[in-house]
Amino acid sequence: MTMRQILMSCILVLALLPAATSAGKAKTKTITLTKEQLMDKIKGAWAGQTIGCTYGGPVEFVYRASIIPDSVKLKWNEHGIKGYFDIITGLYDDVYMDLTFVDVFEKYGLDAPVDSFAMAFARAPYNLWHANQAARYNIQTRKIMPPASGHWLNNPHADCIDFQIESDFAGIMSPAMPQAACGFADKIGHIMNYGDGYYGGVYVATMYALAFVYDDIETIVTEAVKSLPEQSNYRKCIEDVVRWYHENPTDWKRTWDLCETYHANDRGCPEGVEDALDIDASLNGAYVVMGLLYGQGDYGRTLEISTRCGQDADCNPSTAAGVLSAMIGYSNIPEYWVAPLREVEDRPFRYTDISVNRATQMSFNQALQVIQRNGGRVKGNKVKIKVQPPQPVPYEKSFENLRVDAVENFPQVICLAESPAILKFNGVGVALRGWLKNAPRDYIGKVQVTIDGNAETMILPARYHDRAHENVYWNYQLPSGRHTMKIEWLNPVEGTDVEIHRAVYYTEDSTH
Repeated sequence: MTMRQILMSCILVLALLPAATSAGKAKTKTITLTKEQLMDKIKGAWAGQTIGCTYGGPVEFVYRASIIPDSVKLKWNEHGIKGYFDIITGLYDDVYMDLTFVDVFEKYGLDAPVDSFAMAFARAPYNLWHANQAARYNIQTRKIMPPASGHWLNNPHADCIDFQIESDFAGIMSPAMPQAACGFADKIGHIMNYGDGYYGGVYVATMYALAFVYDDIETIVTEAVKSLPEQSNYRKCIEDVVRWYHENPTDWKRTWDLCETYHANDRGCPEGVEDALDIDASLNGAYVVMGLLYGQGDYGRTLEISTRCGQDADCNPSTAAGVLSAMIGYSNIPEYWVAPLREVEDRPFRYTDISVNRATQMSFNQALQVIQRNGGRVKGNKVKIKVQPPQPVPYEKSFENLRVDAVENFPQVICLAESPAILKFNGVGVALRGWLKNAPRDYIGKVQVTIDGNAETMILPARYHDRAHENVYWNYQLPSGRHTMKIEWLNPVEGTDVEIHRAVYYTEDSTH
């Protein structure tokens, strides 16, 4: 090789080196916000949740498996939020559940153990429903702690919406850091949910985290999906909505029809299976995304569409408005929507001592800690954040390898006070929906369920706070075949009854 050829070879090698070296030293993306900007976005998140919950409150679960028609006027009262704070305080369960977890972080720090969160919400005085209530029952009565308390084998509502509507805190305290948000979601979300129910919270927390990075709502919606495993039903549902949005960009009702056809198929909730009620996280998550996409950044339009989709019509606009408000900041929420909130900004939500303004300060303080823990820096009035790309969380699936074989609604409610009940069915699983009726407040019922000679005793506290959510019994691990089930009330009392209203039977899913 001549000297000229050697020199040319060296030049060629050197020409290739910068690209490789540059790639190897690629800088992590950062964003810098002033403390005022960060605070403004955090306050927007808490304000948006409260506004959305108030807006949809009057039609929560009034419309099931149907769009709220245009003839039904969705009203906004200039003193409406104060009215709910004064009279119907339970409307804000989305918010005060969130604040329970914010408060635990405040008291015990970012590394608070999961049991601290579990016991805080299990012992809280407020009522719960579905997955939350089942988890509370597991923790308080059955002594089953997380993550088992949210697992579908122990919780028939594992795929319900619960963590989706109370996961906001994880994204708010992790601005621009979806991986950090998912870490908090993993710890707390498995207290009450699993599978798609857990993924709903992961997705919402990621949207909030990304709302500190992007100013385009479609980018937030599509980037947040990357936190979910590709094979999860929840991710497929959201990706379908995005695709249908592009196919029908001006017709949200067409996308709603497609969601109803392909994703309104609740398999777990004993109340919602083959019923118009659908509190499944993925379907209601689709309604949140429809509001965000078709709303195109318009505040009122976002609220209206996410509400008119029906089902959990206060939680869905609460989530949509929370994400949108985090993106634009509290100072940019239109006056028409934010004015009623100012009347109560310093009033604590019921069951807490935390107001919108105090929640904002607490989340701001926690966000600064999370930012610094993840390589960011706070210097003077500037907050420099290392932006994290979304990464998929591990795959999990509720009711795996099961499909609903039959639902039996009992026209004549089974009353165990009259005699034990005998049910015969085929399959590998069963869930019974029912409850105590007219029981003394401190009474604790005992029901023995015997299947093919194997007996199990279920504890049924009369006090709503402590009981399971309308579930007498469930078992998803029976041997395949024909079964005989006997249900017997062990400690009856005069004037009280145990009622069974429906049974959901499961068989093996041959498609898996």
